[in-house]
Amino acid sequence: MGSGAAERNPRAWGTAAPARLLPAQPSYANVSEQRFAEKLREQLPADGVVFANQRFTDRDGDREADFIVLWPNHGIAVIEVKGGLIHLIDGQWRQPWRSDPRGWKPINPVEQALKCKYALREYLHQHPRWSRGNPRLVHMVALPATVLDDDFHTPDAPRWLLMDRTDTPHAADRIAAALRKAEGQPTAPTQDDVNLIVDCLLGTAIAQRDLLTRLHEREDTCELLSEDQARVLDMVNSNTRVEIRGGAGSGKTWLAVEKARRLAMAGKRVALMCYSRGLAEYLGRRVDTFARGQRPAYVGTFHSLGTGWGVLPGTDDDSAYWEDQLPQLMVSLAAEQPFFERFDAIVIDEAQDFAETWWPAVLAALREPQTGELYVFSDENQRVFARQGRPTVPLVTVDLTENLRNTKQIAGTFSSLAPAVMKARGGNGVPVRFVPCTPEEAVDQADDVIESLLGDGWPAKALALLTTNHRHPFQVEQQAEGQDVYWRSFWEEEYPFYGHVLGFKGLERPAVVLALNGFRDSERAREMLYVGLSRARDLLVVCGDIDMIRQVGGDGVANRLERALTARE
Repeated sequence: MGSGAAERNPRAWGTAAPARLLPAQPSYANVSEQRFAEKLREQLPADGVVFANQRFTDRDGDREADFIVLWPNHGIAVIEVKGGLIHLIDGQWRQPWRSDPRGWKPINPVEQALKCKYALREYLHQHPRWSRGNPRLVHMVALPATVLDDDFHTPDAPRWLLMDRTDTPHAADRIAAALRKAEGQPTAPTQDDVNLIVDCLLGTAIAQRDLLTRLHEREDTCELLSEDQARVLDMVNSNTRVEIRGGAGSGKTWLAVEKARRLAMAGKRVALMCYSRGLAEYLGRRVDTFARGQRPAYVGTFHSLGTGWGVLPGTDDDSAYWEDQLPQLMVSLAAEQPFFERFDAIVIDEAQDFAETWWPAVLAALREPQTGELYVFSDENQRVFARQGRPTVPLVTVDLTENLRNTKQIAGTFSSLAPAVMKARGGNGVPVRFVPCTPEEAVDQADDVIESLLGDGWPAKALALLTTNHRHPFQVEQQAEGQDVYWRSFWEEEYPFYGHVLGFKGLERPAVVLALNGFRDSERAREMLYVGLSRARDLLVVCGDIDMIRQVGGDGVANRLERALTARE
């Protein structure tokens, strides 16, 4: 078979290996979309690239391209996929929709594909690394569950622009034909062009002059997504005892602070509490930015509430005191507190850290223990401490289903450890990096990575080095000056932050270097790995032994890290 035949034969295109899919494990809207992606990858050549769920954000709003096909020496196709039986009636595209009383909703897949095509073109035009003009580019619509008539044709959707169920087995052929029909379009992108576009979309090799801007943009995007998540609080506004559950990156801490703010604005005396000192410091600094009438009356750890009532603090190594004795003393002391010193409502973040013996003290701190308001935010998969406990009162439960913080690359790395499948809304970012080493070498390797990132221009305040077993020597040195001094260093700009995953729960950093230097408790190693992998917002670097990772986290995590290593090589 000659080269011309191979160019038009999808089986010939896909004989070597499937096209590269980014991210490696996308979140598909439906089964039709997933099957279409799988068939398309099989048909495209190994040098082809398929981006799934690529989001573009500009002043006109957010757009998400279902698939972007980058095909060297052919062109680029932006594809909108619509599952279910799609109809076109009186010029109106319609899709089945159970929640609409009509049983369908109006859609405009052609316009969606067209706008995403222009968004991609504009993104490349503005990208500092792209200077090669407009690439050959078409928009298409895939209807993998619908069969169109052969003579189907509309002004904005000629038949060659659409792919129906009968076209799916040779979708690559249809894309190639559409790109050939792109008359007047620029020259097709070369292999080098495609590689550069991948870099532009992934954000790899970010120039130093753009790094700080990108970090600020990602931070602003995460904040906006979290604000959008506030609709969850509106849904449960009429309930006074609620547990909101979600995996890492779902915005629980933001929601906890927002709920406390709303309660304070309503004139209620509110306590916002957690277990860890680091998270308490973060909550306090966040609340300090609010107007006086929006601040909770108490912000801090559960145990600090007790010491504030007069309980003498114990030593850090006296776990029995903190776990049992102090909470029991708090119950009796709460009854002695003046009515005005107790609370109308209590909000608890990272509530899975609370032992069952602590809940009587929590309820006793309410002015009305039987009916006072209680709002709990938790993630059962981050239960990394030996104590086990659940709230001792009935709570209305709400589950969060979206990851707002982590890039898709990071979220995909720990997705198999998450409590449920979560939609990654954090956008595309740089690839996760894996540095293979023994547990004994992990801290030294992580130090080298931190040094390299600083040399690349990453600001120190954006970096954190986290360990899973013994603490980093710099952390030991800082904590010798006292826990309060140590946690204040989290906000200093001179040095990266050095911590342990146990103390970093509920916190994040733009870039995290995770040193897997072993696990002290094998029974909770999986949860600790989950916490460590999910702390990075933009860049995750893992230093560790792949066999240990596979034993602790399973094949899902290990295989993704191995692919990350292969991609860098």
